[in-house]
Amino acid sequence: MVVAQSDEAFAALTRRHLDSAYRLAWAILTDTGDADDATQDAFALAWRNRRSLRDPARFDAWFGRILINVCRQRLRQRSRQSIQSLDMEGGPAIADASQPTSERDAVSRAMARLDADHRIVVILRYWADLTVDEIAARLDVPSGTVKSRLHYALRSMRPRLEDAR
Repeated sequence: MVVAQSDEAFAALTRRHLDSAYRLAWAILTDTGDADDATQDAFALAWRNRRSLRDPARFDAWFGRILINVCRQRLRQRSRQSIQSLDMEGGPAIADASQPTSERDAVSRAMARLDADHRIVVILRYWADLTVDEIAARLDVPSGTVKSRLHYALRSMRPRLEDAR
């Protein structure tokens, strides 16, 4: 009976986080099919490792780390297979009426040129609005590493964005 209750509690946690998990996977992978697969893989992996979740209140951080690692693995596999355009068009609707399409396209192109680790920290910081410490906890790296990755990612993106003006 205890196992059934914990399984139902886990199922409820996953239902609550499904949409946000998919949106984060799409933001990282920029492909709806890959985002679907990564989200499903992450939930399956989380289910298999559910007993390692000690505090259900920390589900978001625990699952976020699993999802990010799955997305990172997919990005690495993608880069080994072939070079693909990482166009941000065609993804889930994101309220963005304040920015012209050309600016969004420039940001998409600049993000596409970042490696997986740099892209992930930029997305977690500016898209998911996480603090440096929250990102560090999700990625299981020191805060200084997150700050460094953000610095180099933004430094790499800046000239491309300035050229787009």
